[in-house]
Amino acid sequence: MFFARRPAPDAIARFVTGSRDAPLSYASPGILERPGTRGRIDEAVAVVGHGTAHLACARTAVRTWRHFDLGWVELHPADAPIDEGTTVAVLIRHFGFWSLNGCRVVYHVGDDTRDRFGFAYGALTTHAEGGEELFEVFMDPATRDVLYRIRAVSWPQAGLARLGQPLVRMLQARFRRDSIAAMRRAISACRGPAAP
Repeated sequence: MFFARRPAPDAIARFVTGSRDAPLSYASPGILERPGTRGRIDEAVAVVGHGTAHLACARTAVRTWRHFDLGWVELHPADAPIDEGTTVAVLIRHFGFWSLNGCRVVYHVGDDTRDRFGFAYGALTTHAEGGEELFEVFMDPATRDVLYRIRAVSWPQAGLARLGQPLVRMLQARFRRDSIAAMRRAISACRGPAAP
């Protein structure tokens, strides 16, 4: 859904409520791992810390959506849990207008007891793009570096997204870069013990 100006909080809340019953923009969760998936697959992986303390901070950052602290992208509701089935709206300010995009958490990877943790959300039919996106953190066993990975498959769903595909692709690349920077900030600000 596109807006000429920032939507009011009650309009955002109505959008989230209305998106709860919206179907995914694709048949079933897990399309990132299926061969022959339609759309473009993009991936970014970056070192965001080192050692078990930073991995714990990275898990917390993902769990609390700190990877969305970008300034031009907002998550609604901001305190949404990452439980499977949770519906959120991603509000984006771009090129002089705003868009609201519905997503649903569809699965998790790893857990707090492993060296891998994250979740994926799927774009709903209330999203300008179709597809699925994975956000995960993990520790490289050889170097003990903590890595953050974003992996996404997408295709245009709304007419404006279709027409502006080069700009959409530019925004997607910007999101990946800015999200990595947000994770680094979150880990740097984490009040955990010093990383070994």
